Amino acid sequence: MQRAAGTEVAAAVADAHRREWAFVLAATVRVAGDIDTAEEAVQDAYASALSAWGSSGIPGNPGAWLTVAARRRALDMRRRAATAQRALPKLLDPEERGGSGPDIGGQEIPDDRLRLIFTCCHPALALEARVALTLRLLCGLSTAEVARAFLVQEPTMAARITRAKKKIAAAKIPYRVPAVSELPGRVEAVLSVVYLVYTTGHTAPSGGDLMRRDLAERGLELARMLRVLLPHDPDVAGLLALILLTEARTAARVDGHHDAVLLEDQDRSKWDRRAIAEGTALLREALASRPPGRFALMAAIAAVHDESGSWAETDWDEILGLYNLLMERWPSPVVRLNRAIALGFAAAPPTGWLSSTPWEPNRSWRGIRTFLPPAASSFSGSAAWRKRAQRLRKP
Repeated sequence: MQRAAGTEVAAAVADAHRREWAFVLAATVRVAGDIDTAEEAVQDAYASALSAWGSSGIPGNPGAWLTVAARRRALDMRRRAATAQRALPKLLDPEERGGSGPDIGGQEIPDDRLRLIFTCCHPALALEARVALTLRLLCGLSTAEVARAFLVQEPTMAARITRAKKKIAAAKIPYRVPAVSELPGRVEAVLSVVYLVYTTGHTAPSGGDLMRRDLAERGLELARMLRVLLPHDPDVAGLLALILLTEARTAARVDGHHDAVLLEDQDRSKWDRRAIAEGTALLREALASRPPGRFALMAAIAAVHDESGSWAETDWDEILGLYNLLMERWPSPVVRLNRAIALGFAAAPPTGWLSSTPWEPNRSWRGIRTFLPPAASSFSGSAAWRKRAQRLRKP
């Protein structure tokens, strides 16, 4: 391999971090035996890549290079601290540790990332900690990015992630996919994680790009994997339907200048009709469950948009009715905000409407949209809405 320029190497390492972090960390945990050791080893591998790739060239498979480097580093760390390591709680069963390569544990689990998701989403952890820890470890988001996704301060999120890691070690939470009989009780937290992975990519919480396609694609991939694991679970079907019906509009969301295109202005001929058809079929299956889950209801809202021939034809009364149902199923501030927005489009907003909605003036419009479900993230259609959006941008 030829030597590579510093800027080229830096770009390659950054790209590998976005695309390969989850694969590298998930494989390294199986060797390291605990998450903190694995994460340190992976970080060292990425740091060493900056110098090694500059002298020997960028490898053809950066993920494989980083995985080997991280696993070797983890083994070295274990050897150098053998006495201390024996005293620490282990994440893996003895028969699962060691070996010359990553054992993926059967054909039905083709990816160690799923092991990592279920470990981070263990019921011994608080729900917010499960989601935050998985975004940090599985997707490689910085603590600041995870904090923005949750609309909390960075120190608060850092403490939450640290406590979650310590809890995993102290509770000896195993690094494995639960048995089939255990899956239904564990799947809700996992679905929340996958959805946040997707939405973080769909509207990135930081950086100059509106979307991080690697994360969005990772979320879709994980949703499909869960569908294989739980083919008859209506909530899994609802989540996959929601992601597909949202993903279908991706080609029309950004213009040639990489600026966002509002839903009302999108070229609907660019929407992926195959994804809409697949998502709609899954939605019918998810809605057959009574009562329908929150992801099914959110997917139904996305379907109303996708099936509208134009912005003017959008059935806002139906969307409002779906948000009313969603409020009963999942009465969160986000849903209240979206319901208020739907009410504004369905009819003339009532007196005091804007002051009664739970948004904060010091939040940027983009920050609010980042946290909204993609089914209703492109709502600022009228001139009045655009003026309100401009006001929200001001401190």
